[in-house]
Amino acid sequence: MEKPKILVLAGPTASGKTALGVALAKELNGEIISADSMQIYQYMNIGTAKVTAQEMQGVPHYLVDCVSPDEDFSVAKFKAAALAAIEKILSRGKLPIIVGGTGLYINSLTLPWDFQKNDGSEAIRKRLEAEAQTVGKEALYERLKSVDPVSAQMIHANNIKRVIRALEIFEINGKPKSYFDEKTKKQEVPYDYLLLGLKWPREVLYDRINRRIDLMVENGLIEETQRLIDRGYDWNLTALKAIGYKELRPYLQGEMSLAEALVLLKRDSRHYAKRQMTWFRKDERIHWIDMNEEKQINQLVETCMAEITPWLNK
Repeated sequence: MEKPKILVLAGPTASGKTALGVALAKELNGEIISADSMQIYQYMNIGTAKVTAQEMQGVPHYLVDCVSPDEDFSVAKFKAAALAAIEKILSRGKLPIIVGGTGLYINSLTLPWDFQKNDGSEAIRKRLEAEAQTVGKEALYERLKSVDPVSAQMIHANNIKRVIRALEIFEINGKPKSYFDEKTKKQEVPYDYLLLGLKWPREVLYDRINRRIDLMVENGLIEETQRLIDRGYDWNLTALKAIGYKELRPYLQGEMSLAEALVLLKRDSRHYAKRQMTWFRKDERIHWIDMNEEKQINQLVETCMAEITPWLNK
């Protein structure tokens, strides 16, 4: 039986995914599911470059602006919500289009990852987080190396969130995360995915990021950050660690100048884009679309359709 088709449009921050996603949705009678781990949060519009009603051009978008910043949201929850959205879109006779830059979210859908046995334990997670503060993240990483050397090899020692997640899975199941990863590789995904990726020359992308941040500030990013501060959220929340807010908070609290904060913000954004591209380049399934400032949106759609049409017709 033929699997339903789903298009994925991936790429780093400021690469033009939003506009191209909408243009492709209009061309293909599609609806969009966001795969962005920060655009899902409410009250964080400018700093996350959240799609506006005007930019949507009437194309329905799912998983945008629907979770409170203080709500716990995981990859497993994203997958469940995205799969529900996919089925809704398919039932309407339309093409689901996944658009975003969060590689973990995209992989959770396009690879046979099973979260059911690994939903997690908040109590274990909190204890491990407290341990990281007391004994240090290096000690936790050494523990992971002893119980799950395969996962430890895949996770950077500084990525304490993923180290804790792997230890949490081991404590819950008595089996390492790598065991479940290997098991899921043998399973099939229920959809036929085509992955397109947007690729820019590095310096051009970095310039786009710098210009976008200047525009964000003009459009009210500082005021948006102040409103988040005024809401009294705990700034250790995952949502509040989003690039764009954590760099401006010290400025708003009188700890650095605006110029210094913007230098940090632009640097962190460029580093984030580099990490995104490092992630996506490892994915051999991605068909790359070469981007440049001269190409009009209709030209980009035409280039994408050269990849999409044979896939739709096969």
